[in-house]
Amino acid sequence: MPIHCPVTVKPLTAEEFETLDYRVMGHAYASQNELGRFCDECAYEADLKARLLADDYRSVQTQIPLTITHGDFLKRYFLDLVADNALYELKADTNLVNERETQLYNYMFALGIQRAKLLNFRPPKVQGKLLATSLTQEERRRFVAVTEGWNELTPACTTLRQKMCDLLQDWGTFLDFCLYQEALVHFFGGASNVERPVTLHRHAVDLGRQRMFVHAPGVAFRITAYTEGQRHSESHLHRLLALTDLKAIQWINLNHARVEFTTIQKQSGE
Repeated sequence: MPIHCPVTVKPLTAEEFETLDYRVMGHAYASQNELGRFCDECAYEADLKARLLADDYRSVQTQIPLTITHGDFLKRYFLDLVADNALYELKADTNLVNERETQLYNYMFALGIQRAKLLNFRPPKVQGKLLATSLTQEERRRFVAVTEGWNELTPACTTLRQKMCDLLQDWGTFLDFCLYQEALVHFFGGASNVERPVTLHRHAVDLGRQRMFVHAPGVAFRITAYTEGQRHSESHLHRLLALTDLKAIQWINLNHARVEFTTIQKQSGE
């Protein structure tokens, strides 16, 4: 299994989740009322677990490992709290930022569940945000590879595209793009071999060095997850490339189920 969790988290209907969540939120408010709002996340996690167990929840577990593998690549995450199949991500931040939502969606897609909730204990009142999706595991493994703008500049470029497709077939789409990126770096020898400082210069002006993923001589790769504005982003990748001595950037954009493979090459005279 490419995705393993020691705890079976069963999908809940909207009504089932709402019934469980009503009680969870009551205990979350009580926890913040007693502990205040300036504790670390681990304190709220331990307190909420104790309160739910005292309220006769059948199963309440915290920091559950979620392992995603492909070949010899392994990435391990930890689920904050699962209470009778209801998944919660606990935070103590000023705001619930997009990165937190991305992380929780990543868990949902990996587990094959349709809803989960973010809880933030830092605001004056506990902030909760329900995340939901209708995507199934089967739908996530149906993707279209768009390769019209892709050039196989080197054998490593062929390997890059094939390995990306292998990951998508194994894991499905919609996971955090950083996970696919980390896996690709691993299969090209690891960060010490792939992440390299690339010198930037505008004419005679030295602009310093920027770390990029260089998987073949003179060729870097970049992974993004843009759902709009790709043409605008492509123009800026051309500008970035023009500042370097690289000959190309292989760009892979995860646009939901549409995976766009594009080769950014220098224009004549650059």
